[in-house]
Amino acid sequence: MGHTVAVLGASGYAGGEVVRFVDEHDALDLVYLGAHSNAGGVLGDVHPHLSDRDRPLGPHDLEVIPDVDLAFLALPHGASWQLGDALANRGSKVVDLGSDYRLDSNERYASAYGADHPLPAELPRWRYGLPELFDLTGADRVASPGCYPTAVLLALVPLVRAGMIAAGTVVADCLSGVSGAGRSMKEDLLFGNVAEGVRAYGVTSHRHRPEIEMAIEHGTGTAHPVVFTPHLIPMQRGELATVTATAVPGITREMLLAALRDAYAAAPFVDVVEIPPQTRWVVGSNRALVTAFLDEPTGMVIAQGAIDNLVKGAAGQAVQAANVMLGLAETAGLPTSGWMP
Repeated sequence: MGHTVAVLGASGYAGGEVVRFVDEHDALDLVYLGAHSNAGGVLGDVHPHLSDRDRPLGPHDLEVIPDVDLAFLALPHGASWQLGDALANRGSKVVDLGSDYRLDSNERYASAYGADHPLPAELPRWRYGLPELFDLTGADRVASPGCYPTAVLLALVPLVRAGMIAAGTVVADCLSGVSGAGRSMKEDLLFGNVAEGVRAYGVTSHRHRPEIEMAIEHGTGTAHPVVFTPHLIPMQRGELATVTATAVPGITREMLLAALRDAYAAAPFVDVVEIPPQTRWVVGSNRALVTAFLDEPTGMVIAQGAIDNLVKGAAGQAVQAANVMLGLAETAGLPTSGWMP
């Protein structure tokens, strides 16, 4: 028997991916599946592609959820703060894929969501769950990063740490497939409203901007304002971040690539490439591809990161963090290769 696991929010896209990875994990034993509106049904009703389709879906009720070693919360914003706190206080290690505990202070939370956090004193107890950049050893509560921040931070933070980025504003232009918006029915995500077009959304107001700024500050010790513009593109999954910042004079592209390689020399899921990465190269895997260029006429650095938004940007990263929390091999249960075409 392995570590007992509950997946709450199992009916969503990210929750389904967590189930897929836990099922393939030799050290994890999935004993409970929670699904709010689909409680009473079975896994095959919502994820017919997964094995053991007759496994029951239960409610998100603390009195019903068994005591488990580890709980994954793949719930929408505002739905995990109470449950995550209660499970952690009951003794379970918790990885929250949602956004309720990602920010480190009530001030940052309010700037992102327009209201105070319901448990502001608990925010410092949650570790920010990007294993390549932040230490999760011994953590019992992990807030998994958003998909956009993951791609941006993996490309940028090592360059800031290496002293190659000058003080000032960072511009992050990001592209994501529609699965990043979740599984709930929304008119603007219908096929006819997405196909054959690209659109920006959350311009100047997206809630991931405070998260990116926070993580840069904590990960490097320096603050950089961020201009963040996400775009929805007509594909199912995959994400590309293009990050532009001012280079310190004298930097070369070779120095930028060397800094990335040094930062990720021991990181099993991050590869440094010399050409612009494509999302299709990472889809289906927990892999991230990063690179950086120097635009010599302007003295600007252009760093890029490509991930699968549902894997390295959500479920895979959550399992990776759980592996570290439990003292397991970081790669356990996770795919390192994608699929194409």
